[in-house]
Amino acid sequence: MSGTLTVPRRGAGAWLPRLAWVALVYNVLVILWGAVVRITGAGAGCGDHWPLCNGVVVPQSPTVHTLIEFSHRLTSAASGLLALALIALAVRTTPKGHPARLGAALSFGLILLEGLVGGVQVRLGLTADSTDPARGLVQGIHLANTFLLLGALLLTALWASGRPALRLRGQGRTLGALALALGLSLVLGMAGAVTALGDLLFAPAPGTPLDTVRRDFGATATLIENLRVVHPLLAVLTSAYLVWLVGALRRWRPSPAVTRWGAALVGVIAAQMAVGFLNVALKAPNWMQLTHLALACIMWLVTVLLGYEALIALRRVPPPARTGEVAA
Repeated sequence: MSGTLTVPRRGAGAWLPRLAWVALVYNVLVILWGAVVRITGAGAGCGDHWPLCNGVVVPQSPTVHTLIEFSHRLTSAASGLLALALIALAVRTTPKGHPARLGAALSFGLILLEGLVGGVQVRLGLTADSTDPARGLVQGIHLANTFLLLGALLLTALWASGRPALRLRGQGRTLGALALALGLSLVLGMAGAVTALGDLLFAPAPGTPLDTVRRDFGATATLIENLRVVHPLLAVLTSAYLVWLVGALRRWRPSPAVTRWGAALVGVIAAQMAVGFLNVALKAPNWMQLTHLALACIMWLVTVLLGYEALIALRRVPPPARTGEVAA
């Protein structure tokens, strides 16, 4: 599995990896703009209409909130068009069975699911000032799907660039450890989405963070407030596991790439933990929430990339030496 896939480098084939990397970066920006929609309370800018905006295709005399929400829908639609272009280019420039085709198709499917979840949220009125506990659930699902989308786009970009396909059989404990890491990261992201929602709907209490925790478990507290404390606890647990995993992968699957991306993951974890503590100390200002989300996306992508490098770094065990021969 140390070889590479052949990808045409002339004509349209040269554009496939470029388009894949552009799609990945673009979708990160779309995700951050979606956070702006939430932070500004513009989620109801188009009313409870979806896919139309206030009952029309193009809103007339829009408010600021309408412009923010409508622009998010346009940028999200553009990500779908990018995914379709990626599928078409992959089919045109790669042979049948090439993993870039699968990655592009999976990315498009997740983009459709992303839009569907957003549409359900709008149609059910789980936007703006809604404190319905269902909003927290939908928000968490939305974030999990977002992470899966970014992971699919990253793998597509790697495969389009000629990197080898993944083989899951025979990976042993490495695959199990990575699956747990990705699962914990998804749950952490979902909890983070609920916490961010809580910070938007229920401003942190005056005083210390402990005062906020006391209020979150008061007699009148909502379920969203109760769950707000889960995220920092999961962050400590997940970060500790990921740091352990980095050390384990260096032993199990030693390679320059595993070492490099393992170090990058530890660095991102340190930065994310620092930003998380600062976010709590500053009572979650808008710019800090965006920074926290951007780092969460980077942390997820680096984790996926580390896992990918570990899974393709299978040790090659030399055959036993014949009698009278010395193994090289």
